[in-house]
This record gives sequence, C-alpha cells and structure tokens, in this order.
Amino acid sequence: MKAGYVKRFSPVERLLHWVNAAGFFFLLVTGLILYLPSLSVLVSRRQTVQAIHFWGGVGWLGALAAVVVLGFRRLLATAREIEQFDKDDVLWLRGRKTPQGRFNAGQKVNAALTAAFAVLFGVSGLLLWFGEQDTRFRFASTVILHDGLMYISLALLAGHLYLALIHPATRHALRGMTLGDVRVEWAMRHHPKWTPEGVQVDWARRHHTPWKPEFADADRSRRR
Repeated sequence: MKAGYVKRFSPVERLLHWVNAAGFFFLLVTGLILYLPSLSVLVSRRQTVQAIHFWGGVGWLGALAAVVVLGFRRLLATAREIEQFDKDDVLWLRGRKTPQGRFNAGQKVNAALTAAFAVLFGVSGLLLWFGEQDTRFRFASTVILHDGLMYISLALLAGHLYLALIHPATRHALRGMTLGDVRVEWAMRHHPKWTPEGVQVDWARRHHTPWKPEFADADRSRRR
C-alpha cells in the first residue's frame, strides 16, 4: 500500500463497476440510435442495430452475473454494507453534514437504484424483444418503462460524472475506483465512520486530531 493511502475498493468491486459502466454506455449509444429518428435514418440498419442492442444487453447482464459469481463473498459483504441505513444517512440526505461510512447515503441510494434499474432494463428489454416476435408480449407500458428508465439513468449519470470528474471535493473518489486506494486525509474528511481493513483507528481522537493509519504488527513487519 502506498504511504498516505488506504484501500477503499477491492479488485472485484472495481471490476463490477467498470463492467456495468462499459455495458451501460454501449447500450446507451445503440439505444439512442433506435430511439432518435435522425440517428436511425443516418445509420439506416435499424434491425441490425436492434439485434446488437438486444444481444449487447444480454451480454451485459451475463457479464455482471459472472462478476457477482466470481466475487460473491466480497460483493455480498459490500451489499450488506450498502443496505445499512442509519440516522446519519437520513440526515445526510436532508442536507445535514453527518459522518458517513465507506459509502455515503447518496452512494448507497445510487447503488440500490443501479441494481434495480439493471433488473428492470433486462425485463423490459426482453419483453420488447419478444414483442417484436409475438404480439402477445407487446405492451404499451413496456415501452414507457424502458424509456423512463433511460431518462432517469441519464440524469443519474450526469450527476455521477459531475461528482467523479469535476467537483473538486469528490473527484478524488475516482482514484478509489481506478487504483483502489484513496488519500488518508480525504477518507477521514468525507468518510469518518469508515474503518479501513487492516488499519487500526483511535476512535476517541478520530474527530479531533488528524488520523494516521496504524497497521497491525503482522502488516508492519511485512513493510520492514
């Protein structure tokens, strides 16, 4: 571990994030070609794009499932961490500056919505595909659901990209999702309730003095 940094995300957590991101952007591009008449006319091969969009969605969900199976134990622990919503999280969502854990309340909500939207995109996409083959599966509400999910996802994506790439206070978080670690002082400023793995924290002094990681004896001996 680099001096002055603590591990925030494991390799499997980062893999899940980037597989999801890559699949989403691919489906966004092919979906917009189908959705916008001007792009459909420009590409002119609607049926081909439609097939690419559908099978790309199948591949996206399959890849996500494979990552979950690969790192099930680690991701299960992460899911349990995300589903823990306490009073500080509620107050944070109301605009209060309350201490947060490894995931703040906004990130927990975003993770839950992302998982739910993946399922809903998959179900509505399947119904749309089968509706093209058999009118018994053709429902007007399916199109509304699929398109509505796209609009909401675009809004969430815009906010996510702003915080990850532009906002000065939060863009350092991108390092955690690319390299896995973040600066100690940044972690303690934004996630003071988080206790990094393999690091001992003096809780009594945590909110009063700058926090420095104290590695366990075994870890310290490996660093000599």
